[in-house]
Amino acid sequence: MTGNELEVLLGDIRRARIGVIGDYCLDAYWYLDPSLSEISIETGLATRAVSRQSYSLGGAGNVANNLVAMGVGRVCAFGVLGDDAFGREMRRIMRAAGIEARGVVFQDHDWSTPVYVKPIENGNEQGRIDFGGANALDPAVGRSLLDALQAELPGLDLVIINQQLPHGIHTEWLRALLGSLIASSSTRFIVDSRAFSDSFGSAIRKLNDPEALRLCGVSWKEDAPVTREVAAAAASTLFSRWSAPVFITRGARGIIGQDEAGTFEVPGLQIIGRIDTVGAGDSALAGIAAALASGRGCLEAATLGNFVAGVTVRKLYITGTASPEEILAVGSDPDYVFRPELAEDPRAACYYGGKEIEIVSGLRSGRAVKTVIFDFDGTVSTLREGWEEIMQPVMIRSILGDGWVDAPADIYQDVKERVRGYIDATTGVQTLVQMQGLAAMVKELGLVPASQVKDAWGYKEDYDRELQAKVDARIARIQAGELSCEDYMIKGAREVLEALEHAGVRLFLASGTDEDDVLREARVLGVDRFFDDRVLGAVGNPNIEAKKVVLERIAGLVGQQGLAELVTFGDGPVEVRETKKRGGYAIGVATDEPRRYGLNVSKRSRLVRAGADLVIPDFLPWKKVLELLGVHV
Repeated sequence: MTGNELEVLLGDIRRARIGVIGDYCLDAYWYLDPSLSEISIETGLATRAVSRQSYSLGGAGNVANNLVAMGVGRVCAFGVLGDDAFGREMRRIMRAAGIEARGVVFQDHDWSTPVYVKPIENGNEQGRIDFGGANALDPAVGRSLLDALQAELPGLDLVIINQQLPHGIHTEWLRALLGSLIASSSTRFIVDSRAFSDSFGSAIRKLNDPEALRLCGVSWKEDAPVTREVAAAAASTLFSRWSAPVFITRGARGIIGQDEAGTFEVPGLQIIGRIDTVGAGDSALAGIAAALASGRGCLEAATLGNFVAGVTVRKLYITGTASPEEILAVGSDPDYVFRPELAEDPRAACYYGGKEIEIVSGLRSGRAVKTVIFDFDGTVSTLREGWEEIMQPVMIRSILGDGWVDAPADIYQDVKERVRGYIDATTGVQTLVQMQGLAAMVKELGLVPASQVKDAWGYKEDYDRELQAKVDARIARIQAGELSCEDYMIKGAREVLEALEHAGVRLFLASGTDEDDVLREARVLGVDRFFDDRVLGAVGNPNIEAKKVVLERIAGLVGQQGLAELVTFGDGPVEVRETKKRGGYAIGVATDEPRRYGLNVSKRSRLVRAGADLVIPDFLPWKKVLELLGVHV
């Protein structure tokens, strides 16, 4: 789906009319402040003081809220609330959001409004407190609920059935009546049910992969990833069982499903930074339903659902929603995750001869190679090798502040793991963007006084100072004749540059490092001559990604068709993803940088996930690589 097509779809859903019947819940976030605690006179125990609180719609309410946030023209709620303060708060939130709540009924006995209370202390969610676990639906209330839904059906394009609670509205008799309503109505229904997916006749289904396997009788170890092949087989089985389309959400691995045309699939999105998956399934369901209600097919519906969930998982400690603007920001230029099973299991790799060149997506064919882009750090140069070992302590010290040495071990380890994951996810982007993420983490965790919090530029200066000292020391050793340029280059890099130059291929150099530093270090290594004025690095603007700029520049020079003549060598996900988006051929260079040759398994995984077509451990097999590319030397 192109950005223009997505924009048209988001415009069309403004005319969609969707009903949501199900388990309406309230998500309560209580922020605990231990400094406000006191000893209770009555019990002698320390109180748990709440400094602030917030409430948002959960369960079916979260689905309805997502639909409204996306811009769906009419959203009607059908559910049961208790006659209590939480129920009244939920009705208030619905009215404020613009959800039609005429179909929401109260039961004044044997029913508490379902609430998930989530205490947050020091940025971490504590044990949840739940209300509504002992509810029992009154048959008269259930009939009123279904009467309200039936009365509105002629004015709805689609109805979502949500089932979340073991003791919610979905009693056996109510499910039977809903099944009859589905069979007799011309309005389409889509079901998202944790426990009763088999109960709703020929409705469309949305479910996650463990639920799908359970329904197919497939045993699977809890928390183990479900492979694509197994998920696709489950979708096919369930489509045959229900004679209706099936959407299986796979978390970070995207969505796979089956309809009349066969299997459809949308890969997962690459998301940098911390995520909160609470409510992501509801967000995906809302996106799928909105597209279906607007007359789109299953693949487009899965794509929109994927984008909506990709927005909401970035929102921490809140059951988030996605606006049209946020969906466009993600969906206009999405970063997908490719072949996660292969990325995680190198045993499945396929090689060209020996084990030096891994063929990931196939060999290149077609037009002759005329343009090649090289990433610099880690692909050609190792002058900055070990930058992660410098960035990690800089980030940890920035987050923990002056007391980082004496910080409690559990907090130190939490911060260390958070930083390590962030650095791994952002490898290849320009440093200033990484420092923006650091500044956000410092503010979020709140472990240093506000007066000591720096902006991205300040943190970048701290990091650059330490890294540059290491780089300068290495350059000094080269200039003193103690080491050669080759000691700080990936093995075979100079040979492949010389061969490509001799073959008349135009070479570009792109890096997330500051451009002045890239030029200086390329000169030190004696490789600047291969690129002339075709060197691009970071220019101090976090909105300008050098590796995107160089590809856009090349597109302007050669036109869209000329991009079929483009090959990129890189050790980071950014250059690989940007090349693939534009139709080029991407070769991942997964080198063990301290040795300057051999395979780094972690790098290989990142590059496969980014969409690399080939992966090489270094440039030692450069003759074979150029032979595969059709470059004659």
